Amino acid sequence: MQTNNHKTTNYSAVLDAQYGEKGTAERAKFDDEAYAFYVSQVLLEARKNARLTQEDLAKRIGSDKSYVSRVERGVTIPSVATFYRIINSLGLAININPAI
Repeated sequence: MQTNNHKTTNYSAVLDAQYGEKGTAERAKFDDEAYAFYVSQVLLEARKNARLTQEDLAKRIGSDKSYVSRVERGVTIPSVATFYRIINSLGLAININPAI
């Protein structure tokens, strides 16, 4: 991604140029992959902070180590139910608030 010598002021324009405008299939694919990566990094960090191995977490959620690894790499997106099991197993909470 070009950043205009670190002087980019409109990242939406950069994303539009690189991945297509919002509403296009290409942009939706990019957004899905970006969200999956972001969530995977949050979960990885939380697992490490909880001092759990992938195998420990897998046992807590009723899965296997390879599944946890795939989630943490953003390769697999867990179902909502599994996501909540992961969150609860890591001692985290999710708050859903109305948009302002």
